[in-house]
Amino acid sequence: MEYTSRADNILCVCLGNICRSPTGEGILRAVLPDAHIDSAGTSGWHIGDAPYGPMQDAARARGYDLGGQRARQINPEDFHRFDLVLAMDRNNLRDLQDIRPASGTARLELFLSVLPEGPEDVPDPYYTRDFDAVVSLIEQAAQAWAVRLG
Repeated sequence: MEYTSRADNILCVCLGNICRSPTGEGILRAVLPDAHIDSAGTSGWHIGDAPYGPMQDAARARGYDLGGQRARQINPEDFHRFDLVLAMDRNNLRDLQDIRPASGTARLELFLSVLPEGPEDVPDPYYTRDFDAVVSLIEQAAQAWAVRLG
């Protein structure tokens, strides 16, 4: 089912909120300047931490500043505050489905679901070490989200 409604409040979610979701937040803010964009992690491992240094470097090289962001863990209220919650991979999506309150109104999608071809999951650069490839993939999807939601 294609999501075509305007989403004014978008939350990007990955595991730790130090690589993929902060990058999604930063890039979506650039392409959807009138929307409220935030990010969170399904885990609480890095609460209060800035995005991972090499991820910041890769994003900065493309003109995105992630330095002001701080990691936080998703909470039940987020499923009411946000119109759209974008999971960076299928594991994150399953976790979100498990913790979403029954009354939650946010639509859950994979971040890359807007790309007609390609992977379903944004690879975790914390483990793959390919930060540039992740920025490129997130840029492609963010542009597609801007077209779909704009």
